[in-house]
Amino acid sequence: MAHSTDWPKEFNRGLVVVAHADDAEYGCSGTVARLVSEGWDIAYVLCTDGSKGSSEPGMTEKRLAEIRQKEQRDAGEVLGLSSVKFLGYPDSYLTPNLDVRRDIAREIRRHKPDVVICQYPMRILDGGWGSGHPDHIAAGENTLAAIFPTARDHMTFPELLDEGFQPHKVAEAWIMGHPEPDLWIDISDHMETSVRALTSHVTQMSGQSFKEVFDRTIEWRGERGKGHGMPQADVFKRIYYRR
Repeated sequence: MAHSTDWPKEFNRGLVVVAHADDAEYGCSGTVARLVSEGWDIAYVLCTDGSKGSSEPGMTEKRLAEIRQKEQRDAGEVLGLSSVKFLGYPDSYLTPNLDVRRDIAREIRRHKPDVVICQYPMRILDGGWGSGHPDHIAAGENTLAAIFPTARDHMTFPELLDEGFQPHKVAEAWIMGHPEPDLWIDISDHMETSVRALTSHVTQMSGQSFKEVFDRTIEWRGERGKGHGMPQADVFKRIYYRR
């Protein structure tokens, strides 16, 4: 079981890979805000174009994708991200496949992160909210496969070498949404930034005010910090890799 700053002091680069705009803000934006404040370089990779997440009559896929990408870039500015990359795969149709794995491996080689944060690649069927979005599951599986072995092996997708992207070994993966977390990160000093980033996704807020979202998020993150001496926390399953 690990807490807060239990990682090597030389770590200073992170990459967050998720399926949709707003997934990271719900899952790890407190951690991202904290790490950026401590001098980390953090970049985002969004696997899909976000073209399906609306029930607004008259909304089109093209318009929604444009809106959601702007919302994600706005959230990135709030958090102080170094970059936001959209891979552009169609929303709701993401699968574990070699094209997505290659594209994520390219971004790992580009950014050379110490830590990659990603989504849990399995369904949870023992209660809670739903049974897992298939895009989240696919994004998690593709990311973990890209970390190991794809990003580190020079003979996997050799075209990446031709593009100038040398192999890179990630040190750790922090997995969001795992039912048995073992890493708790105190984010209590970064809740305002986290919620400002989250509420940048206006289309996903169902008309809620900043205060309503803030109060709900304080309670939700507070539940995660209970028993660990943290007013609010993000939680992850931590995976180590040999570098």
